[in-house]
Amino acid sequence: MKRMLLLAGCLLFAGGFHAMAQKKKTVVAPSNEPLKTATLASLESSYPAYKNIALQIWDNAELGYKEVKSSALLQETLKKEGFTVEAGVADIPTAFVATYGSGQPVIGILAEFDALPGLAQQAVPEKKGIDGKAGGHGCGHHLFGAASVAAGVSIKKLIEEKKLTGTIKVYGCPAEEGGSGKVYMVRAGLFNNVDVAIHWHPGDGNGVTMTSALANSSAKFRFYGLSAHAAGAPDRGRSSLDAVEAMNHMVNMMREHVPQETRIHYVITNGGKAPNVVPDFAEVYYYVRHPKRDQVKQIFDRVATAAKAAAMGTETKMEFEIIGGTHDLLLNRTLGEAMQTNLEKVGGVKYTEEEKAFAKKIQSSFTFNYPAVESADSIKPLKIEMDAGGGSTDVGDVSYALPTVGLRAATWAPGTPAHSWQAVACGGTEIGTKGMLVAAKTMALTAIDLFTNPALIQQSKDEFLKMKGNYKYEALLGTRKPALNYRD
Repeated sequence: MKRMLLLAGCLLFAGGFHAMAQKKKTVVAPSNEPLKTATLASLESSYPAYKNIALQIWDNAELGYKEVKSSALLQETLKKEGFTVEAGVADIPTAFVATYGSGQPVIGILAEFDALPGLAQQAVPEKKGIDGKAGGHGCGHHLFGAASVAAGVSIKKLIEEKKLTGTIKVYGCPAEEGGSGKVYMVRAGLFNNVDVAIHWHPGDGNGVTMTSALANSSAKFRFYGLSAHAAGAPDRGRSSLDAVEAMNHMVNMMREHVPQETRIHYVITNGGKAPNVVPDFAEVYYYVRHPKRDQVKQIFDRVATAAKAAAMGTETKMEFEIIGGTHDLLLNRTLGEAMQTNLEKVGGVKYTEEEKAFAKKIQSSFTFNYPAVESADSIKPLKIEMDAGGGSTDVGDVSYALPTVGLRAATWAPGTPAHSWQAVACGGTEIGTKGMLVAAKTMALTAIDLFTNPALIQQSKDEFLKMKGNYKYEALLGTRKPALNYRD
């Protein structure tokens, strides 16, 4: 009996040990506080310069793949700091990779800089457009690009001073908004031999991104009919607009019969020119999203079938062009915990009384509940949610190539939705650029941890391989070349 009890006790101990072993904690980095303190001070002193860069890109407000001035400004900034810049990578004129240093580790920092169409807005707390502007930075990518360059330069200085060894890369990533710029960069092998990628995104609060994203497939469906006088000879016409409307009607009925997490949205980009002319050409632009990439493929095929049926029913011809396609986001708890520690060290965004008044005026335009303006100064606790959020990002494809980690920083008045005039307005003020500095500091400190702690990189790679499993990456947009004119 004693032997049986002893054996049971040993088994219980072994089981408990195994359970503890399964819950590996993030490797703690060696003390690098002096480096971090110096880096925070350096970024603080360079804030005016990067604020100016961000506001120049905000003023440029260039759409996806058209960010000529914005990309050139970031490239020139990096060249002046001693980076070697390779421009026009992945067959994209505005994409670039800037490199400094040599050897391992190799840490990449992602930078974006494209604006959104139809969101031109002055930096004032009421809706007020700007004549002659094609778009506005409703997702804060002007801040994104500037902060990432600032973080990259701060690491470059430490390598230059021989306080760190390795390589820092800054990736200029165009057309995140629907153009899937990073997908082409991944496909071109530009992230091969990079150990970890760091990114961030503007938002209305501060927190490490530990929520996945929706996989996405987008396409433009084009219908070709026959023009005729809509009153004098309607029988001789075949309306391409009828085909678009028939397709949309079928897809809208299909919503009842798709998984509930699915998101399908569209805009008619061309519906004809005059009511009395039967349109011989019409176009509709579709997005299909779902948390799982295989489901996106299946649902997109059903949308394409509806387009074929619409063409058949209206006696028109149909073709479609895949515009973009992005994966869901692979999360990495190892890196998330390291970044959370650094974000808490940096802290949130403190508003002046004038900025509080601006933020409250912005909030007064909302038709929904919103947090207090003081919440911009707080840090959200680390919370891992495997379910996807409501948006998509081409960072997802990067996360299938190597361990990836990111954060959101408060660059808009709390409660502000992305892709809104309110976000554009905040992004043109110090409410936006102060949040940009929080992001730059947090990314730089996280990079320091990676440069000084090889075990942290290895643990993140082990987790990455486990999360990826046996999946062999394949771009959802296939082998097509970059859709450089998708905004036309």
